[in-house]
Amino acid sequence: MRIHVIGLGVSEQANLDASAQAALASLSEQDIVLGSPRQHDTIALYSHNAQGHDLPKLKQLASDFDTWQAQGAKQVVVLASGDPLYYGIGAWLMRTFSLDNLCFYPNVSSIQVACHRLGLSLQDVNVVSLHGRPLASLRRHLQSNKTLVLLTDQYSQPQHIAKECVQAGLDQSEIIVCEALGYAQEKIRVFAAEVLFVGEMVETEIEFDPLNVIVVKTSQQTSLYPSAVGIPDASFVTDKGDGKGMITKREVRLAILSYMNIEQGDTIWDIGAGCGGVSVELAYWHPHSQIIAIEHHPERLACLAANQDRFGVVQNLSIVAGRAPDVLVDLWSQHTAPNKVFIGGSDGELNALMTQVWDRLPNGGSLMVSAVTEDTKLQVMQFAQARQSADDATEQSLQVSIAKGERLAGQRLYRPSLPVTLFHFKKTENPIHKGTAE
Repeated sequence: MRIHVIGLGVSEQANLDASAQAALASLSEQDIVLGSPRQHDTIALYSHNAQGHDLPKLKQLASDFDTWQAQGAKQVVVLASGDPLYYGIGAWLMRTFSLDNLCFYPNVSSIQVACHRLGLSLQDVNVVSLHGRPLASLRRHLQSNKTLVLLTDQYSQPQHIAKECVQAGLDQSEIIVCEALGYAQEKIRVFAAEVLFVGEMVETEIEFDPLNVIVVKTSQQTSLYPSAVGIPDASFVTDKGDGKGMITKREVRLAILSYMNIEQGDTIWDIGAGCGGVSVELAYWHPHSQIIAIEHHPERLACLAANQDRFGVVQNLSIVAGRAPDVLVDLWSQHTAPNKVFIGGSDGELNALMTQVWDRLPNGGSLMVSAVTEDTKLQVMQFAQARQSADDATEQSLQVSIAKGERLAGQRLYRPSLPVTLFHFKKTENPIHKGTAE
C-alpha cells in the first residue's frame, strides 16, 4: 500500500504543489483520504475519487490500514498540517511503516508563519509541542530571556501558559497569541503573563480561537527553573523540608552527572532514588533519555512525584514503587534494559544489587555507586576487587568532602558534611570470553 502524507500549509484553501495534486488525482474509489473535517474542507477545490474518513486515534489507525488494504485500497492519503515530519503525524507513520511505502509532501507550517508574522528567525526560537503532551512539560523550558514557539491543544491555551509563567516567577513575560493563521479571521494579540493570570485566578473573559500558535518571550526575571546543572537543594521537595531530607546534595550530584556522562537515547535506572535529586536532574537535562527511579519508602515516593511534577520531567522520568532487588525482576522484562545504573541507596541489599545489575549490563554499560558508611564502602571495594580479578571493567572512584560556609555569632565557619565516596564501573568485554562466538 502506498501512503501519501500531504502537508496542507496555513490557509483556508490548501495550496498544493503539482506532485501533491497528482497524488490526489490518482486515487480510486477504493482508496482513502484521512484528515480532520477542517482538513478535508481545505482540499475541497482538489477533486479526487477516494473515500473521505476522519483521522482516528493512532492506536486504531494501524489496524485500519490493514482493513482498508483488505477491502481493496491501494493508496491512502493522510492530510497533515504544514510539515508532517515536524511534530506531525509523519513521525508516527515512519515508526509504523517502511519509508518504501511512504511519500511526503511538505508545506509551510504554522510555526513558520507565526515566526514570519512576528519577524522571528526560526533558528533563534525554541519550538515546544504541548499538543497531546502534559502542560507540566513546558516547565523545563521556562528560563529567562527565551523565545518559545508553542504548539497547543485544549489544555495549553494562553491562560494556562500564563499561569505557568507566573508560577515560574516570570510574570512579566510576553505572551503572543497567533490565532487562525491563514484564515480570514486571523488575529495576533499580545499580553503580559500577569494580565492573563492574576492572583491565582485565570482570566476567563478573554476568548481565543482554539486554532492557535503561542509565542512566549520570557522576561529577564529569575526563573524557578534552572538553566545550569546543579539544582539548589532547597528547590526540591524533601521529606524533611528545605532540601535537608533524603536527597543527594548538590555538589555530589554534580560529580554524579559528570561521571555518568549521559548521552541521547540512554536508559538509566536510579535505584534508591529517595526524593529524586539525581533522577530529576538526569531527566531535566537529558530529555531524549529515559530515566527510571526506583524507591519504596512512601514519604520519599511522594516527594519524588512532587519533584517530577515541579520540574516538568513528566515524559522521560518514570517512577517505580518497590524495593530492590525484588522489583528489578519485573523491570528487566517490562522496560527497556538500562545501559547505565546509579545506586544511591540499597537498604542493606548492596551486594545483591551490584551483582544482579552487573550481570545484566551490556558491554559498554556503566554502574555508579554512592557510599557513605565504611561498611558500604567495604562492600563496593570488594566488588571492585572482583571486577579487577574478572578483568571486565574500568574503574574510577573519588571521595567528595564538602564544607559549607555559615555564620555563628557573627563569625564565619565551615561546617563539614559526611564525605561521600563515588565508584564508577564501566563494563568491558571479559578477555576470557573473547572470540567464543567465532
